[in-house]
Amino acid sequence: MPGFHDILGHEAVKQHFQKAIEAHKISHAYILAGEAGMGRKSLANAFAMTLLCEKGKSEPCMECHACRQVLSGNHPDLIHVTHEKSTIGVDDIREQINDTIMIRPYSSYYKIYIVDEAEKMTVQAQNALLKTIEEPPGYAVIILLTTNPEAFLPTILSRCIQLKLRPLRDSVVQEYLAGSLQVPEKEARLYAAFARGNLGKAIRLAGSSEFRHLYDEMVYMLKSVKTMELSELLDRIKRWKDEELDIGECLDFMQVWYRDALMFKVTKDPDLLIFRDEFIALDKLSKTTGYDGFEKILEAIDKARVRLEANVNMELAMELMLLVMKEN
Repeated sequence: MPGFHDILGHEAVKQHFQKAIEAHKISHAYILAGEAGMGRKSLANAFAMTLLCEKGKSEPCMECHACRQVLSGNHPDLIHVTHEKSTIGVDDIREQINDTIMIRPYSSYYKIYIVDEAEKMTVQAQNALLKTIEEPPGYAVIILLTTNPEAFLPTILSRCIQLKLRPLRDSVVQEYLAGSLQVPEKEARLYAAFARGNLGKAIRLAGSSEFRHLYDEMVYMLKSVKTMELSELLDRIKRWKDEELDIGECLDFMQVWYRDALMFKVTKDPDLLIFRDEFIALDKLSKTTGYDGFEKILEAIDKARVRLEANVNMELAMELMLLVMKEN
């Protein structure tokens, strides 16, 4: 479990927490929002550990009894709210927060509740929590972790400090993969591009044999999209679905591929390519596709993503996209 200085990026969020600690102006409720894998749990735990640390500084000492209790998962004043169903129900909130929050902290000045996947709270659960957030005891701190703050009632949003995690720069993710995980530079560049600033996703991709399979499949298809029959292309996509390849990641791959070719068309600089190993294919694509063609293809990929999210038939959504790729 890291302290603030061990967490890569998210300087604005870290500074907000640390300044609040230094000024002794801790809010009773926070919403920490960001994609899965971006570090919400690490930031919440670093904040909690710093608040509970016996040294009272803006960084946890990692050595005092309280820090050691947090690190071992045994601090009595740090409560991780859990749930067994697909939603967080009113009973979960009552039993784990409301019924215990008036009991004073055992050994610290603060009593901290961390609610992961807080977007899963039902309306009744949110209303039960609202009563607590409106009149909390002075020592209580509730941290809601979410991928989707829009799932909260406006009354919850208005009573919480909202902090949003921003994507890291690709170069930061790439340096971490190459430096800390010894991922070869060429691969680190690729994983960083696909992770789009999400370090957790980049680390997952770096250790994924599925991504290597996806890479081989996608490069072969994208090189052959103009010459392959539409029925054959659709058969491949059906097979990917049967193999449970992530179609969203396939669309990400296509986007990066065509942006790479467009970038090369504009700059003629191979060092800017993410797919440097595929230089010959991308050079050819950049010469045979016009700027308006690239625009239409990238638009078609976005439309396919929107259609799939709206539960439009997958084959139809992909067929419409592939036709644009073939025509341009």
